Amino acid sequence: MHPPRLALGLLLCATLSASALDAPPATTTRDAVARLRIVPGDGDYLAYADNLLPGPIEVRLDVSDGERLQALPTLPARASVAAGASVLVTRLQPPRGREGWMRLRLLGIPGSSNAKPRDVLYLLPLQQAKPRIDQGFDGAFSHDDDENRYALDFAAPEGTPVLAARGGIVLQVETSYTAHGTDDARFATRANFIRILHDDGSMALYGHLAPAGAQVVPGQHVDAGQRIGTSGD
Repeated sequence: MHPPRLALGLLLCATLSASALDAPPATTTRDAVARLRIVPGDGDYLAYADNLLPGPIEVRLDVSDGERLQALPTLPARASVAAGASVLVTRLQPPRGREGWMRLRLLGIPGSSNAKPRDVLYLLPLQQAKPRIDQGFDGAFSHDDDENRYALDFAAPEGTPVLAARGGIVLQVETSYTAHGTDDARFATRANFIRILHDDGSMALYGHLAPAGAQVVPGQHVDAGQRIGTSGD
């Protein structure tokens, strides 16, 4: 059994957050990073992506279920969206008689593809005298994919204060989950974490946090070494 741990991942991009929806109207899930908004135009429909985060995102719009749909630019269409902004992704021309019943999927990724990370000295992310790394870069247990390749697992007792290893803007906070485990299929979308955007466009994701253990909110600026949460299992 692995001891309680804190996972710190240094990222340029993150897992896709997807919302499949009928449009119009548009709906979003609790953890969505973007909202698809469809506006009737002059014989077509304008598809906008609204950024729900206080930092940049990348979006991709495509059809679901193999449906054919004329669009300009063609689908899948991609766009970069600044913090809190909206961008016209494409113009849609549904088949005659199918207006208002387009089946679309919008994928959103926190961060910018134009990020250029600098060489920076990071602080330790835990308030403890003798930190121990249980799993490093490219770790065989759970760091062997692109998303987690540069993650570090620190061993820490539950309740250890978690500190910002580098200053930045809090992008996302999720600490409502109480279940835990190593089953990726079951728990991959039910993890407690804090995501922080740095001034060079890179990001850090702090995982394995305690339920209700966050001490920051999205949009908040944090300094390096500032307490942001509490470690969990």
